[in-house]
Amino acid sequence: MMTAFSGSYAADEVTFLLKPLTMPDTPIQLKEQLIQSGKKHYSELLTREALPAAEYVQLFHQAMTLNQARLAWHCLVLAERIVATRPHGITLVSLLRAGTPIGVLLKAVLKRYFKCDVAHYALSIIRDVGLDQNALQHILQRHAPDSLVFIDGWTGKGIIAEQLTTSLAIFANHFGVTIPAELYVLADLSGSAAVSATTEDFLIPSCLLNATISGLVSRTIYDSSRAASTDFHGCVYYDDFKTHDLSRYFIDVMLQEIDSIWQSSAFSEREHALPPDRKQAKDISQGFLSGIATRYGVTHTHYIKPGIGEATRVFLRREARLLLLQTEHAEATRHLRWLAESKSIPIEIVPNSPYQAVALIKEIHL
Repeated sequence: MMTAFSGSYAADEVTFLLKPLTMPDTPIQLKEQLIQSGKKHYSELLTREALPAAEYVQLFHQAMTLNQARLAWHCLVLAERIVATRPHGITLVSLLRAGTPIGVLLKAVLKRYFKCDVAHYALSIIRDVGLDQNALQHILQRHAPDSLVFIDGWTGKGIIAEQLTTSLAIFANHFGVTIPAELYVLADLSGSAAVSATTEDFLIPSCLLNATISGLVSRTIYDSSRAASTDFHGCVYYDDFKTHDLSRYFIDVMLQEIDSIWQSSAFSEREHALPPDRKQAKDISQGFLSGIATRYGVTHTHYIKPGIGEATRVFLRREARLLLLQTEHAEATRHLRWLAESKSIPIEIVPNSPYQAVALIKEIHL
């Protein structure tokens, strides 16, 4: 059975193409053992989220205060580039979960300031599994293939961009429908996105939280042994977190900030910058990953998570081994220092890092 719902967002803001499920809770340490031993894929397991501590929520609010102006600016830049590259129609398809708050913002920005009233869907993409093809077919029954714009918050190593390209090639071969394999992000650290606002590692405040910034939806789940052939990928809906939900707050505050920038005419009167240098970003990323793997004896780049967003995801969902920071007291990494200290994870300063933060996942020797 297929399900479409909007989570804690308004029905006209996003349609989640997901199947709500109930899932057993897998403790993080056990999850790491099962994943790293190859007994389970990460998408088959879920550690039940806990609500963040009050002190950590305060860090989120500080992050909003310090970074919302920059995020607002980059949202406008990305929206403008979407309009420029999709002259014949736009359908936003955000990749769960990091892409969804950004997709909701972009939908509102496109309507308010660019006079484009567009549909917005959120679907699952999973490393090694790919895009949810049932969800993609659902969208294509309603929208032209060349209108699709795949949205994420940022790139880390470029794995999702590669997975998107692979998935769409498989889809084209199987169904005879070609969809542009182009990823649109705010911050393209790896140089793997087709369109971005910047390649700089800056703090996107929505990365600090999990379900309570993403419409109360969990990370996506896929177990081929349990799913019917027509099912969307799964999720857990954290209805019991409603009183702690900041999804709406994030959108409202950001839209006020975006409106302030737009009304000031600062955006329309700016000098238009050239698009970010993807090749340079890719070269920097690949060189850095190689150097870190050698320096710290990391056996696979899967265990290196570059950038503030990816590093935060490690501390919220995985077992971390080490936090590498560009500088010791940067405001952008305050929440990461708090997470590392609360989990007794060592911190090292790497001044020549191209990223403000990098997390290394703890490798379990089985």
